[in-house]
Amino acid sequence: MRVTKLTIAALAVVAGLSLTACQNEDVAAGPEPAASAPTANGDDTEQGHDQGEDQKQDQEGTTAGTGSNEDGEVADCRTDELEVTASDVTIEGDTVGTVAVEFANGGGRDCTLTGYAGVDLKTNAGQLSAERTGEEAPSVVLKDGKSVWFAVTYPVNDSGGSGVRVTGLVVTPPNETKSVTLDWPGGSSLPVTDGSGTPVKVGPIGSAGQGD
Repeated sequence: MRVTKLTIAALAVVAGLSLTACQNEDVAAGPEPAASAPTANGDDTEQGHDQGEDQKQDQEGTTAGTGSNEDGEVADCRTDELEVTASDVTIEGDTVGTVAVEFANGGGRDCTLTGYAGVDLKTNAGQLSAERTGEEAPSVVLKDGKSVWFAVTYPVNDSGGSGVRVTGLVVTPPNETKSVTLDWPGGSSLPVTDGSGTPVKVGPIGSAGQGD
């Protein structure tokens, strides 16, 4: 009887060990499905990275497409935006007469005048083009409602003769092709000169003053 009891006890121990081993195998096998989770998360991460790159590229494309006026340059003044007038500012006794030509900006925006205006005198002997003085000609940003002046100089006719009669003044703003014709406010005539050169000179924009 004692042997039988020991045998039964031994069988019980073996059965208990077998049950424990099976339970351990089940526990060990349980986490296996989670092994695929990093792979799925990795795919999602890569997709998110790709989407982020796409968004970044979209943002970069948007940034590159803006700011067309980054250079900050102000457009040239157009003839139709300017009120052009001329006045005689010759000092009595001078042998050289001076006419100041004014450009008043009435275009509703700031604009730029660079260099020299074109100047031609109408005379009874034909049109006479003014020659540039050669002075430095910086760009001038002309504020809306403001004015700038440049000088036209010519020899005073003190020869006693009739000379060349001046009948008008033609002014073309810098970088423009449209001209404005004005009455000539200076001396009524120019002395007759020898040679092919012109006695009339034009200074750069701002050479006769600039408004604040």
